[in-house]
Formats: sequence, C-alpha cells, structure tokens
Amino acid sequence: MSTIAFLNIGMHGHVNPTLPVVAELARRGHTVTYHTSPAFRAEIEAAGATVHLYPGGDQPLPEPLMPLTLMEALARTAVRLLPAVLADLRGIGPDLIVHDSACPWGAVAARELGVPAASSYTTFAYNRHVPSPTGASLDLLAAATARPRTLLNHLRRRLELSRRFDARGVPSLDLGNTREPLNLVYTSRAFQPAAQDLDGSYRFVGPSLGARPKDPSFPAGMLREPVLYASLGTVFDADPRLLRCFAAALAPLGGTVVVSTGHTDPAALGPLPANVIARRSVPQTEVLDRAALFVTHGGMNSVNEALYAGVPLLVVPQGADQPLVARRVRELGAGLSLRTREVTEESVRALARRLLGEARFREAAATLADAQRAAGGYRRAADELERHLRTARPVGRPAATGPSRRG
Repeated sequence: MSTIAFLNIGMHGHVNPTLPVVAELARRGHTVTYHTSPAFRAEIEAAGATVHLYPGGDQPLPEPLMPLTLMEALARTAVRLLPAVLADLRGIGPDLIVHDSACPWGAVAARELGVPAASSYTTFAYNRHVPSPTGASLDLLAAATARPRTLLNHLRRRLELSRRFDARGVPSLDLGNTREPLNLVYTSRAFQPAAQDLDGSYRFVGPSLGARPKDPSFPAGMLREPVLYASLGTVFDADPRLLRCFAAALAPLGGTVVVSTGHTDPAALGPLPANVIARRSVPQTEVLDRAALFVTHGGMNSVNEALYAGVPLLVVPQGADQPLVARRVRELGAGLSLRTREVTEESVRALARRLLGEARFREAAATLADAQRAAGGYRRAADELERHLRTARPVGRPAATGPSRRG
C-alpha cells in the first residue's frame, strides 16, 4: 500500500468533498496524511488520516475577499508554509500528493519531493465558459490598477516562491487554478459547462458524499411534507432579514420549512411561523433527501448535494462562483435564480410556487441526479488516485536536503 498526502486550504467547501475520499483510501489500506488548519482536525482524523497542522493556526480569508487579494494571499501563504510543510513531508515520504486547486504549496511540495501529484477541484473546472477567478482578465487588471500595492506584494511573493522552491508549472497569476496531470472534479460531466473543452486529465467523479454522523439533536421526526429547505452556507455571513424573508415566504407552501442560519444566531431572525425550524447547522444531506425544494446561495457543494438528491433549486447567489452555478442550474432547467436585491416575500414565494408546481423542474433535477450518481463519487475518486499512483511520473526531481534547493 502507498502513502498519500493531502494538502488543502482551510475552507469547508474545499475540505468536505475530500473526506469521503480519505476514508475510502484508508479503508483500502493506504496511509493517508492531511495538512490542514486546526478547525478541521477532528473531522479529518475521523476520516482516517493523520493530521499535520499548518504553523500559525487557522488562516483567515483575505479582506476584502476578491480575486486579487486571494491571489496575493495564496502566494504569501505558500512562501510561509513551505519550509515546515516540506520538513513534514520529507519525514512522511509520500508516494502521491493530492492538493486543492487553490493550494499552490501542495504543487510546489510535489515538485520539490519529486513525487506525482493530483489536483482537487471543488468548483467547476475552469475553461472559456467558466473563467478562473484568479486568471488574467479585465476585471483583474482593473483591480490591480485600483490596488497596485496588493499586486506588487503578489509579484514579490511569487518571485520569492520561484527563487526558493521548484515552482515549475505552477501558475504565475492563476494560483486558484493549479492543475496537475490528474484533476479530480467533484461534479458530473453533465453539470460542467462545456465539458468537451477539457482534456482527459479532468475526471468528473461526481459529488463526494460519504456517510455522515447523525445529529441526534435535529428533530428529523418532526419534518412534515413537503419539506422546504433554505441555507446560505457558511462562508458569507447571512443577513438575518434575508433568512427571515425565506422563512416567511416558504412557510405557507411547506409542511416544514428548515432554515440553516450558519454563522447567524437563529434568534436574530425574530419570531417565525410555527412550521419553521431554524438552526445554525442541520444535517444537510438528510434534509435534502426529504426536501421538495432548496433555496440556496449556490455554493458548489450544496448544489451538487441537492442535484444528487434530485431537488429543484432556487439559487440566490452571494458571491464567488455562485452566479456561474446559478446560471448553469437555469440552463439545465433544474431551478431558477434571484438576485439578492430582488428578494422579497412575494418574489421568493412566486418562484417557489413555480418550482413546486411545474413538473419540468423536478424532471430536470431527476435527470441530473442520475448523472451525479453515475459519476461514481468518492469510490471513483479513490480509483482514479490509485490508477494515477501506478502510472504517473513524478512532476519534479527530489530536492536536496534542507528546506530549499535554492537557499
């Protein structure tokens, strides 16, 4: 059996899809290690990996969160983390490194150690229809013009990365799109826009949904049909007024309305209709298995999970890649979307009525559910990694002793 090292950024949306893959690889007898932030230690250990923590604790997202600041933060983080990460990995001796597409230090570590690498895409794979947020664009140029110091800091860190480490093949700008000879994409080919534009290195393995521990505190026995579910995820702080609007709009249409409030205190929503359950966290896949409708921010993992369950969607994008996800949901007929500024009780209720009443939305969601399930999920991802272990060539040469070949 082999030793497989995972490296990731500290965001639930990027870590969660890898956990069932880690568990499957461990079940097959591989030794799995995982470099992560302290906030994810318990769940990664529960999946069967040995955790190695990044120095410095949990890494906050850059402020403001935008492609340029993300690009600079990734370059800076790579330079800071690599000496410690490489010291750990030299002791581990991995046969394969699996890193997130927005984790350039994972790619550099593979090149320094001379071992094969695979990249993990928890978003769409990027192409002409889905531009990478950190790719060269007019928007990025405008941001650089407005924030020249941020751009200069990025260029300095990126130059330092190349000077001190083997960064061959790692993008100069597009650090959120760090590709490898094998790129795992956690959605189906049917949901990926313009999948035909992508080469064979991209393997669409579908949603990675492993067994999740039951939440005994969640009143699953109280759910009454139809179950309507609303959540705006965990990255963006949800406006209590927006969540309250969803609850009020859906309550007359549902047997039970479940609202996940994330970082927002449910008490901030004020009095709610009697058939609304509002909690910071809910067992999402369990609720989606019962749901007739999902009102969502359009986070990729949430949408993949809903489509896996065949649930029509009302997408209210909050940022990042969510407008692209909303557009794809509309294109494929599996749901509708609404801009945040257009949200009112009346607008939400009107679209929810359409999604519940028009069979075409359920039929499109069911078609996508078939594609999501057929993609193979975490078992297919593990198969692809094992195949890559057998056939891949190293992406660099083994590094000399010490934290860097270049001093």
